[in-house]
Amino acid sequence: MTQPPPPPPHQPPTPGPGHPPQPPQPGYGHPPQPPGPGYGPPGAQPHPYAQQPPLQPPSYAPQPGNPYAQPTQPMQGMQPGYGYPGPGQPPTVPMAPRPAAAGGRRNTTLFIVVAAVVAIALIVGGGIWYATSGGDGGHTHDPVSSAGRTGGTSGGTGGTGGTGGGGGGGGGKEKAPDDPAAKVLFEVPLPKADDTVVTSGSWLTDTVYAKSGVAEIVGYDPAGGSELWTIKLPGPVCAASDHVNEDGRTAVTFQPKMPAKGSSAGCSQVAAIDLAAGKRLWTKSVDSGDYPVTFQNVTVAQHTVAVGSSDGGAAFDIDSGKALWRPKPGDTCADAGYGGGTRLVAVRKCGSYDDRKLHIQTIDPKTGKVLSEYRMPDGVDYASVVSTDPLVVAADVGDAAGDGSGVSDYFSIDGKTGRLLARIAAPGDTYGGRCDGITRIEGCNQVVAGNGRLYLMTEPHDGKAEYSRTNEIVAFDLGTGKPTGQRAEAGDGYTLSPLRMDGGNLLAYNAPPYNKGGQVLSIDGGTFKAAKLLENPAERTVHEAETSLLPEYAELLFGKGRLYMSAQFAHKPNRTYDKEYLVMAFGTGG
Repeated sequence: MTQPPPPPPHQPPTPGPGHPPQPPQPGYGHPPQPPGPGYGPPGAQPHPYAQQPPLQPPSYAPQPGNPYAQPTQPMQGMQPGYGYPGPGQPPTVPMAPRPAAAGGRRNTTLFIVVAAVVAIALIVGGGIWYATSGGDGGHTHDPVSSAGRTGGTSGGTGGTGGTGGGGGGGGGKEKAPDDPAAKVLFEVPLPKADDTVVTSGSWLTDTVYAKSGVAEIVGYDPAGGSELWTIKLPGPVCAASDHVNEDGRTAVTFQPKMPAKGSSAGCSQVAAIDLAAGKRLWTKSVDSGDYPVTFQNVTVAQHTVAVGSSDGGAAFDIDSGKALWRPKPGDTCADAGYGGGTRLVAVRKCGSYDDRKLHIQTIDPKTGKVLSEYRMPDGVDYASVVSTDPLVVAADVGDAAGDGSGVSDYFSIDGKTGRLLARIAAPGDTYGGRCDGITRIEGCNQVVAGNGRLYLMTEPHDGKAEYSRTNEIVAFDLGTGKPTGQRAEAGDGYTLSPLRMDGGNLLAYNAPPYNKGGQVLSIDGGTFKAAKLLENPAERTVHEAETSLLPEYAELLFGKGRLYMSAQFAHKPNRTYDKEYLVMAFGTGG
């Protein structure tokens, strides 16, 4: 049976200067397709920014975000083995260990060979992987670790397990209910705005669901949606950490005032937020000398708030606001940003714009001391941290992705030694997921690392039913880079996306066809058997609202049988939808 045609897709307004661009929203009934190395010095070193006192600045306008490019068309008519090698296909193309070139750089010829191999592998329809057993590492140090995050996000998370081995399921907190049928728990209308305003930031703890609005953060009762507290800010939020520490604290950056229409007041303010108490603990800013620093990204690792920018990075104690380090004027290297959670990882750029070198450093969150280091290959201008534990970094090597996703390869790195464990190629016409390493160092969506695995969604392809589309989630071993052979199928008309780890299991969101509600699945890390945790109502009005908040461009959190979907932008009312929501919450049970 054919599906009824959807109405024209929703096209939201273009964000004003200083704001990240808002990708287009999906049309009703059709989930959109996703857009579209290193040697450390001997011995532990102090981080270049360590123990520097902060200066207080005024505002400074941020750089605009990178627009998403149009996606390429996915491969048609794939066989059941789509997303990883099937019978009769070349299973792997190993990258042999090699001696380091001068300065630890990769040979350009290697990339030409690799590109050719990728092209051949795609022609025969198989996946491709790279792995090394050594030769691309730093020096051994023992990284610190502490408590993990609370809740989850639509981006990748560390979860359990190391960088290799693993693969066992179980240990998760989320259990399948007797009846997964969900109802709408509460809705928060999209705030009215004359201009497009960033509303990034959502967090889930045992006692509160919190969400950024227009120049405010509001805490809601997780079950009923009643407002528990409101934190007013002088200007809009610019960036928000995905992580919450064991004390229920997180961090945001924001503008010091409401900007004029079509402009920005500069993302110069950093604040720690106590989600349990519903209050702003402190606010800081940093002066680089001639102007205040505008921070494109922020993260939390244990008791440290770390912010990054094109001028370098800074860090503060999350409890007191004490400065731990700040940008060093005149330094030829700068921390573009950080990945947080149980560990703190810096993406450090060195050299001029046309001769950039990127270093991935695991650092002590308290002192800034470099614990291990890996240098990314030449041809990588930006990198995104998918996870800090296990340490996985995404990059678009030589701008090879070609689909606006920001990812051509994933790098699995030993966080203790800085040694490259595996390099996993992710051709844009085969795999979904995207990363924004230009401004958001942790800005990866629909890709998860944990349990010794990297979990990737495949691009949608033809399903079994007429006119249907579907996809899968597949897994790669982080120790070897090899596909594990595990595959979870979305089902006809559905599109399956990784959400986060739950013990040794993977949580995934299944975007629905036109006549169904979305689902949350728990995929066993060992058997890859999926259990349905939640299924949303199929009513047209609910479905329409849900499909405007899909994980490509919205924030999804799941915990204790409840799904929270929230928008990252507020904008002028749009006639395409009768109602638009900042938050939609779904839950099972009475």
